[in-house]
Amino acid sequence: MFAVFRTGGKQYKVAKNDIIRVETVPGSSGDFVQFNEVLMIGDGSQTTVGKPLVAGASVAATLIDQIKADKVIIFKKKRRHNYRRKRGHRQPLSLLRVVDILTDGKTLDASAKDAAKSAAQANAEKSKASHTALTATTGAKRKAAVKKPAVKAAPKAAAKSAGKKPAAKKKAASKKSEE
Repeated sequence: MFAVFRTGGKQYKVAKNDIIRVETVPGSSGDFVQFNEVLMIGDGSQTTVGKPLVAGASVAATLIDQIKADKVIIFKKKRRHNYRRKRGHRQPLSLLRVVDILTDGKTLDASAKDAAKSAAQANAEKSKASHTALTATTGAKRKAAVKKPAVKAAPKAAAKSAGKKPAAKKKAASKKSEE
């Protein structure tokens, strides 16, 4: 089963137990969040498309952590006017785990919330570690892509002789030997 919901001006397609990054949602780690703006629900061959929203549908999620996206550099320049401005920005995001996709006006009951909360706390460290590992690898890949390949320098003796022409034979020495 999947659902498409809207939050922060963007649409997200999710299934149960998915981890997503959305625009900042108020709350702290372990809190429950319910999104009521569900645009579409699909279950196998049956899909329900809202006009514009699916009536009585919602997506329940737990807030894992408040994080920041990668830095974006904003550089402005006007040539020949000595005008240069460099700024950076890191967008605040919320890391969410989808607990359930609810239909027909159902709500998440207390026992399901407790079970989901304990599971969220258990998985919070695991997902934080995977998120940091993911950002670390993407940063390393980015640095490796930017890094130029090393060019080996030629040995000094070979470098000196490689750039010069072979020495010309001395004519004066041969004339002296003839005399």
